[in-house]
Amino acid sequence: MTAALRILEWPDDPQDALPMALWDAASIAQAVGGTASGNFQVSGVEIDSRDVRDGDLFFALKGEAMDGHRFVDGAFATGAAACVVDRPISGPHILVPDTTVALERLGAAARARSDARIIGVTGSVGKTGVKEAIFSALDRASRGAAHRSVKSYNNHVGVPLSLARMPARDRFGIFEMGMNHAGEIAALARQVRPHVAVITTIAPAHIEMLGSEEAIANAKAEIFEGLEPDGVAIIPADSPHHARLREKAERHSGAVVSFGRAPFADVRLLDAVSSANGGSLVTADMGDRRLCYSVSAPGDHWVMNSLAVMAAVRAVGGDLGAAGLALAEMAGLAGRGARRTIQVKDGTALLIDESYNANPTSMRATLAQLGRTEARRRIAVLGSMKELGKYAPGYHAALFAPLTDAGVDFAVLVGEEMTALAEELGKSGEYLLGKRVRFAHCRNPAEAQEVLADFGLESGDAILVKGSNSVGLGKLVVALAGRDS
Repeated sequence: MTAALRILEWPDDPQDALPMALWDAASIAQAVGGTASGNFQVSGVEIDSRDVRDGDLFFALKGEAMDGHRFVDGAFATGAAACVVDRPISGPHILVPDTTVALERLGAAARARSDARIIGVTGSVGKTGVKEAIFSALDRASRGAAHRSVKSYNNHVGVPLSLARMPARDRFGIFEMGMNHAGEIAALARQVRPHVAVITTIAPAHIEMLGSEEAIANAKAEIFEGLEPDGVAIIPADSPHHARLREKAERHSGAVVSFGRAPFADVRLLDAVSSANGGSLVTADMGDRRLCYSVSAPGDHWVMNSLAVMAAVRAVGGDLGAAGLALAEMAGLAGRGARRTIQVKDGTALLIDESYNANPTSMRATLAQLGRTEARRRIAVLGSMKELGKYAPGYHAALFAPLTDAGVDFAVLVGEEMTALAEELGKSGEYLLGKRVRFAHCRNPAEAQEVLADFGLESGDAILVKGSNSVGLGKLVVALAGRDS
């Protein structure tokens, strides 16, 4: 058979009819109900003119304090192929009545045209890391045909933006959903319409707005309301709110899969052994098979996260072997556990970057991991935990035990809410191995940096930096790492 005949007899693939470009002018205009200025194609979607790359579609969103139309010229200067605007401009554009509504409609159109298996992830702790691990597993197995929301684009703007960026040819989509008020995740889940919905854990994050952990569990369980028919709900078996989550999941899903240590867990931890690199060697029972795999990220919380990852990958028909490799190779995310070696006096020290987020559960888990980290001295820079409302003093004071249990040699407390912990540490008669825990209480990251400079970091130290993002400890991490901000 000649080469020409082989080409003619090549089997048809429905994906061959799908567009190579992410969007063209006609499809965008139809999706958002706008008017195109002409013909063009775009390869990406962006809402921040500073992040625009060649070929992007820039949405000029209008907020309370900022109007994206001010940055249209800048977007074109950095390579935008076109803009979505609510007023005529000279360059290629789609004219719409409301650019925010247009973004939501483009996200809905992307979801409607996709045949991908969709996974939604939420939870009080670990949702970004779990989302990234699931993506890494499915992207590896599908040879690049997986898509996910980047960074923490998990709110009413980030979710439709992430959907709008999903290529029609992708086989998998993984989307993170966050909230701080009841009803928010339900709205996001209706946009994502996942085939699989994962809740990582329930903890008192955002308790100021919701009032109780039970209310937080109810709000997180809203993700199940968006499940596609016969969708799969994945929930933590060890959570005290398991029954509450299961009851909601059973109302909206075709199957419920639990993960954890509990004897009834569908994906059950059998064993976890610390490995030489600080991670874990995990053995899990999935009912009809047992898995043994490595997790590079340190900490018991990542052992639990890995079970959720395996459950989600299996639920969409993914490759569990690829998931194991992804977990073995996955490095910590910036602000969420990234570990780096920094130069200090007479050598190097370990910097643990947990500066992006903090709540009582994640604080305890991270301090426990610091306590298991080999180091000459352990230094903890702890920023305030936000959105705890009237519960804030109690939750901050309660960090005394995990801080001392971790064998911390010096604690730098940053922010007003840390006053309660400072008072606990300052009480007379509280000793660790016969020595009072040294600490300093600072108003801001700049003061914390000065305190650390006076203290003097030395070779062999391990420095944990953790706090809510609004505290700004990311700047301290940049300074300690010696990089330009």
